Amino acid sequence: MDLKIIHENGTLLVVDKPPGISVFPEGESQKALSDIICEQFPSQISLGEERRYGIVHRLDKDTSGVLLVAKTPEAFEYLQSQFQSRHVSKTYLCLLWGRLKHDEVVVHTLLGRSPGDRRKQRAYSIDDTGIGRREAKSLFRVLQRFQDYTLAEVFPETGRKHQIRAHAAHLGHPIAGDKLYRFKNQQDPEGLIRQFLHASSLQIQTPEGKKQKFVAELPEDLETIHKNLRPQE
Repeated sequence: MDLKIIHENGTLLVVDKPPGISVFPEGESQKALSDIICEQFPSQISLGEERRYGIVHRLDKDTSGVLLVAKTPEAFEYLQSQFQSRHVSKTYLCLLWGRLKHDEVVVHTLLGRSPGDRRKQRAYSIDDTGIGRREAKSLFRVLQRFQDYTLAEVFPETGRKHQIRAHAAHLGHPIAGDKLYRFKNQQDPEGLIRQFLHASSLQIQTPEGKKQKFVAELPEDLETIHKNLRPQE
């Protein structure tokens, strides 16, 4: 697999992550993205497992889009500090099941492991504190409404595990194609074989001190689904 490179310089590599591949090994026989990066860029091996071979953040296995990889230990520490201090602006595109009523919705909750399914995150009231629950905030903004779905941009202020997927389900509008967070009566668009969630852009201050925005176009599989959706009646 040849990775699509969005940007590369002496300190930073920006990859357009394909869907269907885990960022790090998860006990699967399939190669992880970290393996492929180290094959194509052998110098990343020197950063070691403790620096995740330069991979600054994660995307879920079936989520596509912008992923940052640091090329030096100094760049890794610097970029991670940008995420930790919430100085990173991230935009995702998602297709929600059903029609979101309001044009903009802010979801501000705590997220913690679901007691009913340990694979999932569950949204709790911001006052419902408990062990392992962490603050999570997402802004959903409607782009288009269709007969049975809503195309939305999502701006996550925090970066919790499964944050957008759990918040979408909390709204009552799980992401189309999401096999883990789907509702029992949820219908997915014909031909959709993975969650319709794409990391479309990311803006960060680079190690060179310059604000840069990196963009990944909607991949062909999701673009095809989008084009075939029935318009709102």
